[in-house]
Amino acid sequence: MEELQESMQRIGVADSPELADEATVRKIFEYCILLWTKNQQMNLTRHTDFDTFVSRDLVDTLELSKLIPVGPHRKQVLDVGSGGGVPGMLLAIIRPDLAVTLCDSVKKKADALVEFAKVLELNIEICNERAEAILEDFRYDFTVARAVGPLHKICLWFQENWPSVGNLLAIKGPKWPEEKAAAAELDLLGGVDLEKVAEYPTPGTEWNSVILQLSAKKADDA
Repeated sequence: MEELQESMQRIGVADSPELADEATVRKIFEYCILLWTKNQQMNLTRHTDFDTFVSRDLVDTLELSKLIPVGPHRKQVLDVGSGGGVPGMLLAIIRPDLAVTLCDSVKKKADALVEFAKVLELNIEICNERAEAILEDFRYDFTVARAVGPLHKICLWFQENWPSVGNLLAIKGPKWPEEKAAAAELDLLGGVDLEKVAEYPTPGTEWNSVILQLSAKKADDA
């Protein structure tokens, strides 16, 4: 666990409130080991050292966490295309107050997530389905998406289900304005409010990441 803590110090997240509890940091460490061990059998992540994990996966998740408020009611969060569990499983570790659902349409990946959750004793739901199918039956306060596709594809997936999506928080790189323009050109943003709600440095690179928030346009804004 010392290597993880050293990486957190180097990258400047060790003092984050979500990481103040040593038990939380230990669970993150255990998650890394589970993920990297399984990654030798199947492709779940390219971030297989602590510095890369912290600078990309943990930083992104911490920034997402800031945008999901703590409240009297437990927020329902859907992670789209969870893959190896980032950001959804990490979010469940650092924010146990959230009710997190992970979904992935690839059965092998969903099965791996079930295995991780059992070992880590995480009270989360894992679905081997496409997000669109889940959103036909369930509603969420927040939906999170990272590295699942360009903005126009995300808008196509959810165009019939924006009320169920709640607030979609999508992590994007520096080409997000081009993605937004492509989605607008396809007339996919007409019923959607889109706002850049966070921008932060990506350690080890010369560019910033952003988080875009998309939600169904309010009736009085339509």
